[in-house]
Amino acid sequence: MSSAARRAHHPSLVNGDGEYGPEDEEEEDEEEGEPEEEPRLKYQRLGGSVPAILSTDAAAAIAVTDRAVLLGTHDGTLHILDFQGNQSKEIKAHTATVNDISFEDREYIGSCSDDGTVVISNLFTDDKLKFEYHRPMKAIALDPQYSRSNNRFATGGLAGQVLVLTKSRWVSGYNKKVLREGEGPIHSMKWRTDLLAWANDAGVKVHDMKTDRGIAFIEKPKGIPRPEVLLPHLVWQDDTVLVIGWGTSVKIAAIRTDLSQGLNGMQRSVSAASSEKYVDIVGSFQTGYHISGIAPFGDLLVMLAYIPEEDERDKKNNTSVSSRQGTAQRPEIHLVSWKNDVLTTDALPIHGYEHYKAKDYTLAHAPFSGSSNAGGQWAAGDEPLYYIVSPKDIVVAKPRDTEDHIAWLLQHGWHEKALAAVEAGQGRTELLDEVGTRYLDHLIIERKYAEAAQLCPKLLRGSPSAWERWVFHFAHLRQLPVLIPYIPIENPQLSDTAYEVALVALTTNGTFHELLLTTIKSWPPTLYSASPVISAIEPQLNSSSMTNSLKEALAELYVINGQYEKGLFLFAELLKPEVFEFIEKHNLHDAIHDKVVNLMLLDSKRAVHLLIQHRDIIPPYEVVEQLLHASKSCDKKYLLHQYLHALFEVDIHAGKDYHDMQVELYADYEPRMLLPFLRTSQHYRLDKAYEIFAQKEFVKEQVFVLGRMGNAKEALSTIINKLEDIQEAVEFVTEQHDDELWDELIRQCLQKPEMVGMLLEHTVGNLDPLYIVSLVPDGLEIPKLRDRLVKIVTDYRTETSLRHGCNDILKADCVNLLVKYYHEARRGVCMASMDEEAQVARVNEGSSRTGDRSSSLRNLEIKSRTRCGARCCLCFDPLSIQDMSFIVFYCCHAYHQSCLEGGLDSMKSNSNARDSDEGSEDDEGSPSGESRMRCVLCTTAAA
Repeated sequence: MSSAARRAHHPSLVNGDGEYGPEDEEEEDEEEGEPEEEPRLKYQRLGGSVPAILSTDAAAAIAVTDRAVLLGTHDGTLHILDFQGNQSKEIKAHTATVNDISFEDREYIGSCSDDGTVVISNLFTDDKLKFEYHRPMKAIALDPQYSRSNNRFATGGLAGQVLVLTKSRWVSGYNKKVLREGEGPIHSMKWRTDLLAWANDAGVKVHDMKTDRGIAFIEKPKGIPRPEVLLPHLVWQDDTVLVIGWGTSVKIAAIRTDLSQGLNGMQRSVSAASSEKYVDIVGSFQTGYHISGIAPFGDLLVMLAYIPEEDERDKKNNTSVSSRQGTAQRPEIHLVSWKNDVLTTDALPIHGYEHYKAKDYTLAHAPFSGSSNAGGQWAAGDEPLYYIVSPKDIVVAKPRDTEDHIAWLLQHGWHEKALAAVEAGQGRTELLDEVGTRYLDHLIIERKYAEAAQLCPKLLRGSPSAWERWVFHFAHLRQLPVLIPYIPIENPQLSDTAYEVALVALTTNGTFHELLLTTIKSWPPTLYSASPVISAIEPQLNSSSMTNSLKEALAELYVINGQYEKGLFLFAELLKPEVFEFIEKHNLHDAIHDKVVNLMLLDSKRAVHLLIQHRDIIPPYEVVEQLLHASKSCDKKYLLHQYLHALFEVDIHAGKDYHDMQVELYADYEPRMLLPFLRTSQHYRLDKAYEIFAQKEFVKEQVFVLGRMGNAKEALSTIINKLEDIQEAVEFVTEQHDDELWDELIRQCLQKPEMVGMLLEHTVGNLDPLYIVSLVPDGLEIPKLRDRLVKIVTDYRTETSLRHGCNDILKADCVNLLVKYYHEARRGVCMASMDEEAQVARVNEGSSRTGDRSSSLRNLEIKSRTRCGARCCLCFDPLSIQDMSFIVFYCCHAYHQSCLEGGLDSMKSNSNARDSDEGSEDDEGSPSGESRMRCVLCTTAAA
């Protein structure tokens, strides 16, 4: 017997009404370190009418059909029960203990009793057949085809006869046949198809009822108590396999027809025909317990074990076994293979087990058509049922299903395996909720909060109520931060309160502030109200618990809540780069008055551009004051320089009050911009600027300031003595337009011979080189004097030649332009008549009013450009006569076209000779029609 068999599992036993019995509360007594094996069966007390029946009587025999449970008691009554234990019928069949019950698959029930009677009852009617034998009858077996085989049955008892009774076809009554006798009392009998097996004191015999021949005899196991103490148990596993459990011995006999198979010690006639059946023992083993019942379990066996006490074990050779009352152990159910490999062992808390012996227990099983596969799983509806009967209790056992398997895993803390089983589709879908809840509860008890949170999406799925329940539970445990990354925001969407509770939970600890910020950015703002979260954060603003992440989270909440100015304050304080876009997006230019320093520190270029662009809102003095008094560690002077420089480039007068400061800033940070600034600005103090330049030795800037101050000679001296740049000195003197400075320049240069030559090179065009040479003292040695004089003379000649050439070109251009102007002035300009112009104006403008206005404007123009006040110089009529064009000359005389043509015709005879002489010259380049048009007044005056 394996060790697993001795470590019997105490299964949970449920009463028929669904409540656990008091014995089930006892603790299991297992060896430590040994993992408990999962049971294969589950147990339940048979309820219904059974407790009431057994309260006044005691169970003695049981049989189970596919329709009902047949229970025989010690007072000789048969109780017909349904599978829940409810009594449907009661048959008063006997006056003493019912020893055995057999049934036929349709409607007949056979029973035998110690009162010596055998009764055949009808399941549905009150019909009964009673047979008297005057000796206690211990076994009965109805022919499986009882109702179709002349009502045949077999029975036996203490008389030692195996009787077969068959209803007579010709006369009323039954024909009796004795199959075997003289071998001791008959203790058990089972009939399957054509095979009848019975057990007596000698052993077990199998008889073929079809051929009326004995098949085999299997001897009684040696060393076991008398059958009255330990009854033999026979059960057909199928039509060809008989299982025998007797005492501590189990044999499995297979019915065969093949003569080549050995008999394994069985007795069989050698002269039997080859087609005859025989029995072969295919399995045999010994147990360490007394067998009180046996039944098939697919390819396994279910054993009802009675555990004998030690003194009983030592009395193997005795013919009887004494048992001390009240010290018996619990009966056990062993699930074993044909090789006695124990798969599981369950100890049953039978009522009153302390007082029972092995023969007081009975095991019956309901017929089933299914078979167990790996793991002992059965198809739905094919599960076998096993009834363990004691005098005062009936327990029903059946294979555990998937839900039982999952429950067992949960009970033993294997929640991962239980979850895997549910996810694999084993069991009801609703189990996932139960398994998930228990798994999460287990993890919470183990304080594995992060693991529990990670499993929530899988276990809670799309149930908003489940999610909210666990959100609040985690909040109660102060572990909500580990769950927040897994809280769904859609499918399902939770209540706004759940999201608010989650966010508020993140505000309490600085380690969660980064997660708070990430969560606020990732969750849609429509999920929750920002006000409760803001209220939880604001009290921490001035406390040591305030972190940058919490500030940014508060800023985001302000934005969600529409409090943009408060959000801007925090974004600027945090120096967030997106603050500039935030200002533009929400038009918060009025709100940046006190945030200049932060904006400049964040991005000085963008900040300067923003401040200058909106200088009407944020005046320069505010910017300058804030930068000057900035408390943060920064180069505030450089920031001030950037702002004032950009402001000066946009508007030179906007920051005029700070130009003195700007001079110093340019000197410190951007000296190259000093001279352009000095030349442009008029709003700085010259003396202060000079002190700065003198201190920093900015010579050019000193020269400029000295010149601006009117101290030109000192400026010139600075150029010559410090810069030693004659070209710069010459340019400076030229800009001053002071002749005395030239003399000063020459005087100071004469003190340095090398500068005289340089002066000669750069004064060409400004001073006469001979004048400079004449002032040079005799004997003064001037480096490269000859080369410089040659260059001066050459440059002078070149300059003179260029001047003469330019003058010639200028004169020629003047003559050409005067001639062109003369010819242009002699030509007239023809103006269209009023009707034509009005018609064009009406076409263009679409109304006569526009034409009148155009005519009025034209008259004004003519009046301003003609000498005759908009009248013809010949007929003195107004020029704007209808249907008449006129001609205007550049001499400002105007004529009607008809008047001018007539005047010219009268003048032709007087001026033919002169016109012929001058025609070629006057009309050059002009069309012939226009060359004859001349101003009459001017032509006459010239003549």
